[in-house]
Amino acid sequence: MRVRGGWIAAVAACAVVLSAVPTSAAWTDNEWTKGSGLSATTIPPATLSKPCVYNPGVLGLGAKITIYWRAPAGYALANSVMYASQSGLGSVLAPLTGFSMTTSTTVSGADYVTDVPVNLLGGLLGLGAELELAIVMKNGTWTSVPVKVKANPGLVGGLGGSCTNIG
Repeated sequence: MRVRGGWIAAVAACAVVLSAVPTSAAWTDNEWTKGSGLSATTIPPATLSKPCVYNPGVLGLGAKITIYWRAPAGYALANSVMYASQSGLGSVLAPLTGFSMTTSTTVSGADYVTDVPVNLLGGLLGLGAELELAIVMKNGTWTSVPVKVKANPGLVGGLGGSCTNIG
């Protein structure tokens, strides 16, 4: 009985090994079709309406970056998200953690005015380091190209700090 059980186990193991051999499969179909009226969704970007401003606060306390912008037609503040680079200009932009566009933005005429507190940027702003902030418009999972500003906090206490619209 013991020999028969071992033989059955060996056959089962061979069957498993043989069934696990990779195969190549391909499928082709020569049928095609033509359609009309199809297009990709394009989310229009926000526009920067005035130069951004770096406000150093008092000795660096309360420092903030102010961005003046407009939402595209058919979009509003609720469709916007603030992104920041964590490695300087040209690096990957990521959502700014702990920041709310709705509570940090006011309306002035046709412009939205968004204040980004420098304390939220934490280690992003260092002595002479540049930071890139971007506003992205969203509609579901679709996003626009970002409109960006770059900020430099300057020296200790915000001396020489600046902000520039870069598109």
